[in-house]
Amino acid sequence: MSQNVTTYVSYTHKPGGYALLSICREPVNSMNLDLWSQLDAILTELEANMDVRGVIFSSGLKRDVFTAGNDINELYAPKTSAERYKAFWVKQNRFLARLYTSRLVTVAAMRGASPAGGCITGLCCDYRILTEQGTIGLNEVALGIPVPDYWGRLMVTTIGQRQAERLLQFGVLVGAQDALNLGLIDKIATNESLIANAEEVMALLLKAPDSSRIATKQQMRADFARRWSEFCVSEAEGAWSMLSHPRTVEALGAVLQRLSKAK
Repeated sequence: MSQNVTTYVSYTHKPGGYALLSICREPVNSMNLDLWSQLDAILTELEANMDVRGVIFSSGLKRDVFTAGNDINELYAPKTSAERYKAFWVKQNRFLARLYTSRLVTVAAMRGASPAGGCITGLCCDYRILTEQGTIGLNEVALGIPVPDYWGRLMVTTIGQRQAERLLQFGVLVGAQDALNLGLIDKIATNESLIANAEEVMALLLKAPDSSRIATKQQMRADFARRWSEFCVSEAEGAWSMLSHPRTVEALGAVLQRLSKAK
C-alpha cells in the first residue's frame, strides 16, 4: 500500500475475539483501487492474527450509505486506462473471493444504501444486517453496464435463479423488508441498534468451533471462489472493450454528470 494513500479503512479489536472494521471514504464510500487495496490488506492482517476470529464490516460515513459501490472514475474509460482498470478489477474481485472463503466469521452491518459493490461485499459475508431504510441490489444494468459474471452467480446462489434474474436484468434495488423476504439479508435493524445487533450475531456465530466451521465453509465455497479468482483476469480484459465503447462511455459520462450535480 502506498505511503501517500489516504486511509479509508480502519478497525478496532473488540472483546470476544473479533474486529469492528469501518469503511470511510466520504461522501458515499465510492470504492476505488486504493479502497479495495486497503480492504485486501486489512483482511490479510486480520486473518494472520489468530486471536481474531471474526470481523464486522460497517460504514463510518456521516450519511446513511454502507458503500455506493465502485467509483465510476475507475470504470469511465476517458479517466482511466486498460492497465489501471485491470489492476482495479483483479484486486477487488480477488479480495471478494477471499472474503467469501475467509476463515473469519464475517458480518456485514449495512447502514442505508448498499448498491452494487456494497451489495456484493455483503453477499460475500456470512451474515448480513440492513437498516430499516436501507436498499440493496446489483444495479449495474441501470448504469449502462452488465452485472459482473460471478457477482450475478453469487446472487443466484443466494436467492435463486428466477428472483435473481428479475433483480439483475432490470437493475432493481430492494428495500429492507423485501430483501429479508428474498434472503438477500438475514436481519433488519434500526440505525441506532445496527452495531449492537451485529455484535450480538457475531457472539452467537463464534460459539461454533473454528476448525469444523472453517472446514465446512471451505467445502461449500472454495471451488466457487477459486474459479472466480481465476476468471476475473480474463473478465477484466474483455470488459475493457465494453467500457471503452462509445455507447458505454456516453452512459457512464451521464452518470458522472448526474453525480456531480448531486454533490
